Amino acid sequence: MIRKAVIPAAGFGTRFLPATKSQPKEMLPIVDTPVIQYVVEEAVAAGITDILMIIGKGKRAIEEHFDRSFQLEAQLEAAGKTAELETIRRISELADIHFVWQKQMRGLGDAIYCARHHVQDEPFAVLLGDTVIDAESPATGCLSKAFDACGGSVVLLEEVDRGRVSRYGIADAQPVDGGLLRIRDFVEKPEPDKAPSNLAIASRYVFTPEIFEYLSRVQPGINGEIQVTDAMRMMVREHPMYGLKLRGRRCDIGGKEGFVQTNVEFALKHPDMAESMRRFILRLADDIRKAKPTAEHPETAEDIPSGARRRSEDQQQFNRRSP
Repeated sequence: MIRKAVIPAAGFGTRFLPATKSQPKEMLPIVDTPVIQYVVEEAVAAGITDILMIIGKGKRAIEEHFDRSFQLEAQLEAAGKTAELETIRRISELADIHFVWQKQMRGLGDAIYCARHHVQDEPFAVLLGDTVIDAESPATGCLSKAFDACGGSVVLLEEVDRGRVSRYGIADAQPVDGGLLRIRDFVEKPEPDKAPSNLAIASRYVFTPEIFEYLSRVQPGINGEIQVTDAMRMMVREHPMYGLKLRGRRCDIGGKEGFVQTNVEFALKHPDMAESMRRFILRLADDIRKAKPTAEHPETAEDIPSGARRRSEDQQQFNRRSP
């Protein structure tokens, strides 16, 4: 049983500037809940009770979010807002959450290495703080069960289009019993014709504590960063490592497009706004279908794939409706 989790959340979030100038990207909301809370709830749903977050400069808001706010609680209680009061109290009671500062931005591998004294000799989960996994069964819980079955480190893998493998770390793996894959190696951002598979590392891991030894031996790469994939490549040569295919969808909040798409998809599931959002999207889609092609954008509605409308056309329609 995995008891501890590490959540790296120290990055600057430069893709979201200026929004992240004074706010952590992990605190950006998906509808009404910060990204980092979804990640913590996934860990808790997997039975994890002890969470260490790796943070950096400008990340105090994360600490405050998971701490109690007695003044706000008192105001909600006085106003009789019981549901809201229970919601914010629950946040501070999710798990035992600790914080360690990554003193220099030296990559994901270094961030995980910062957890070595807290984790000690236990196996532990790693959940990237800017990625939400939308699945019926929590991904971390599935990795934890796989670890119990195989006794070795397990990484979540996502099948991606061959044309996109150059964006990810890709696993060289072969199927074994129990739905697992035995990993032979990893290749970082390979060209499509040289990739050993289309199985990309999907932001969730369960490691045995031996990973810290390999992280300590990794040489810094581009921008002086320590890459966890380099440590995994060394480790897999001496310790068994397994892969588990993702059953669900990885919502990458690290970029603006993925962030907006995830907000729309989660809004369509939100009980307070799902129906109104459906009506709005249908109305917007109807506006796009009726739009006449322009010299700048000569496509007709039939030329534009469903679910991939041009953002420029969306803005054009917005401008027409605006006073």
